[in-house]
Amino acid sequence: MKKIKVTQIKSTIDRSERQKRTMIALGLKKLNASVEVEATPQILGMVTKVNHLIKVEEIG
Repeated sequence: MKKIKVTQIKSTIDRSERQKRTMIALGLKKLNASVEVEATPQILGMVTKVNHLIKVEEIG
């Protein structure tokens, strides 16, 4: 599977509870935090829901 690097670039303050929980499920709790995850359909769906709060990069 491909891996992607997900970085939080915006705060979750004043966002819906669903978006906050999605960010935590991705492993992002602080601003400018990054995680490397497998690009599964479930992860890509979560990324789509919060794409306005994150930056996504493909890893080799």
